[in-house]
Amino acid sequence: MSNKSNTLHILLWVAQILLSVSLVGGSMVKLFLPADELAVMWPWTADNPSLVKLTGILDLLAGIGLVVPSLFRIRPRLTIFAAYGTLVLMIAAITFHVMRGEASQIGANIFFAILAAFIAWGRQTKVPLVSKGT
Repeated sequence: MSNKSNTLHILLWVAQILLSVSLVGGSMVKLFLPADELAVMWPWTADNPSLVKLTGILDLLAGIGLVVPSLFRIRPRLTIFAAYGTLVLMIAAITFHVMRGEASQIGANIFFAILAAFIAWGRQTKVPLVSKGT
């Protein structure tokens, strides 16, 4: 691996871990914080309790998928799928907030979408990981 690809490999791991920790942390909040406390932090959750649980589960699955397959080199392509899934989830979140007149709240979604796109691009084309035994 050249210095350039080694640097990109490290940057991809940093992005994967950062995005994963953020998604898993957000999922824990969405899934386990009482609804009244959650509504103080995110007012939209009061009107959408089922959406909160669904996005909590999706966040958790994405967070796991961004790191675990790559870490253990067991079907590391799943990390690419998790990155694309996260990108779709963030686009949906941006659309949701804009439609509700909450455009000021989409900064984190945009940042996460950029990280997810970077991970998908990097792991798919520039520094792909191979499965164990391959």
